[in-house]
Amino acid sequence: MNPSTSNSALRILLLAYEGMNLIDLSGPLQAFATAGRLSDADDGAEGRAADPGVRRYDIRVLSVNGGQITTNAGLSVLTEALASVTVQAGDTILAAGGSVGPSFYAEPGLVAWIRGNAAQARRVCSVCTGAFLLAEAGVLDGLRVTTHWSWALRLQRQYPAIKVDPEPIFIQQQRIWTSAGVTAGIDLALALIEQDYGHKLAIATARQLVMFIKRPGGQSQFSVPLVSQSAENARFAELHAWIAANLRADLRVENLAQRVNMTPRTFARVYAAELGRTPGKTVEAMRLEAACRALEETELPLKSIASEAGYGEEQNLRRVFLRQLGVSPVQYRERFSAH
Repeated sequence: MNPSTSNSALRILLLAYEGMNLIDLSGPLQAFATAGRLSDADDGAEGRAADPGVRRYDIRVLSVNGGQITTNAGLSVLTEALASVTVQAGDTILAAGGSVGPSFYAEPGLVAWIRGNAAQARRVCSVCTGAFLLAEAGVLDGLRVTTHWSWALRLQRQYPAIKVDPEPIFIQQQRIWTSAGVTAGIDLALALIEQDYGHKLAIATARQLVMFIKRPGGQSQFSVPLVSQSAENARFAELHAWIAANLRADLRVENLAQRVNMTPRTFARVYAAELGRTPGKTVEAMRLEAACRALEETELPLKSIASEAGYGEEQNLRRVFLRQLGVSPVQYRERFSAH
């Protein structure tokens, strides 16, 4: 099936339930709706006539019994009953996330519907804790998946048959897609739009949504300052402060371990266990944030920024930005610089 050359709209089946996150539903919904309104003149997609009567997406919001459901933001959403839809081969099922308490309640009727219909769908996706719904339905067994970082450990413990990676914004495993929380659902939707209709439409949609960067799935969902300052990670707070002040130093594991009086092997193991990421990942993220901040707040030449952030050469800085953010340092500065 090649959606970009098809004249029929692709159905997106958004699964809703009481207490779900509003943006987990509304973010992807708006992205698909925006993509559907753009003409070929806007996006350059091949095989589509620039006809406002042609729909790219047929978006349905479903719940177990239909009617109004109340999100955890207090806003109600009108839904259709699951029984009103027969899943077809071209459909995308997308389960939103959200919970009103510290544990996720997987509504049995919703889980049963996913279990009975996932095999017929073209893609099955989740945003945030929507991964619990897919996991309970057995859809994620044996797969590498992600969810909101604060729920990752609970998801892993509850469903040991899956491999939870708390780092990426989203992960694709063949026809199964899972994403981190909140706004990461929009990144997931943009990736699905790109798969359906190509890069140009995805970028045009991101532009309409005023999203400067269409983030790749592998980009980390963590904020380094938040992680390093959290109470449960206070053991390495002093080390993190030293790293941030010495980005030009040799920050290999051996040298970091020496600063905390540990052997490299013990340090790497304890650090990863407590923070859920390697020391190298933290260093990489801190250097990227420092470079971004310098591009935003100063007029320093790229060569100086690369040196101060610990990248050494300007070409290394450019390579990291293209890989992590999808834009060059110059493009980043043009968009975010205050000067």
